[in-house]
This record gives sequence, structure tokens and C-alpha cells, in this order.
Amino acid sequence: MTQAKTYTIQQIAEQTGLTRYTLRYYEDIGLLDSVTRASNGHRRYSEADLNRILMLMRLRKTNMSLEDMKHFIALYRAGSATATERREMLEAHRRAVTEQIEELREIRRFIDYKIGLYTEEEQTYHEQYEVSPVG
Repeated sequence: MTQAKTYTIQQIAEQTGLTRYTLRYYEDIGLLDSVTRASNGHRRYSEADLNRILMLMRLRKTNMSLEDMKHFIALYRAGSATATERREMLEAHRRAVTEQIEELREIRRFIDYKIGLYTEEEQTYHEQYEVSPVG
């Protein structure tokens, strides 16, 4: 029988970019199940723990609140009877993310517009003063 791969809190922090404080906090507030401890008391994360952390990170990157994440994890722990509610929750979150994407596209269009204006301004300046552009 092979022993399952485990990770120290430092290894998980390095792999995910999360701080050890954040990992302990996620455990304290119930986003992570209690992490197994080695005989010396140090946390030993499993592959399942790592996968949960990666999922939580994706949800945070989409601006899902910690409260919503806690609710989602509680539903997950409750099992298949909550599949509909989990799906509906993610569908609503997807709609919110889609709105965020559209807002970001609008912001990008504005930035592109401003870059175009400054490029024209630079060209006009260089032509007016016969200064060659740097680069």
C-alpha cells in the first residue's frame, strides 16, 4: 500500500501563493476541513485539501465573498441533496462574473482610447519639435 502524498503548510503556501496565515484562517472559519496533523503537531495537507484550496482561490479571484464561499462549502458537505442549490448558486455567481467581465472590457476600451490619444500627442510633439522618438 502506498502512502498518500501530503504537504506541509509551507509547501502549500509556496504552491498557491497564499500565506500560512490565510491557510490557517480558511481552516478556522470552516472553508477547509480540519487538516491532519503529523506526530509533531504540524499540519499535513492532502491532495484533496490542495484541490479545495485551489477551488477556493478561483472563487476568491472572481470576487465571491467569504460568506458565500462558506455557504457553498457547507452545501457541498451536506451532500447530493444540495446539488441543485449549489448549481443555482454558481449560476448566479457566473452571471455576476459575466457582468464584471463586461465592465472590465469597457474599462479596457477606455484605456485603449487614452493610449491612442497619448500616442497621437507624442507624434504631434515629435513632428512639431523635430524630436526623434526614443526607442
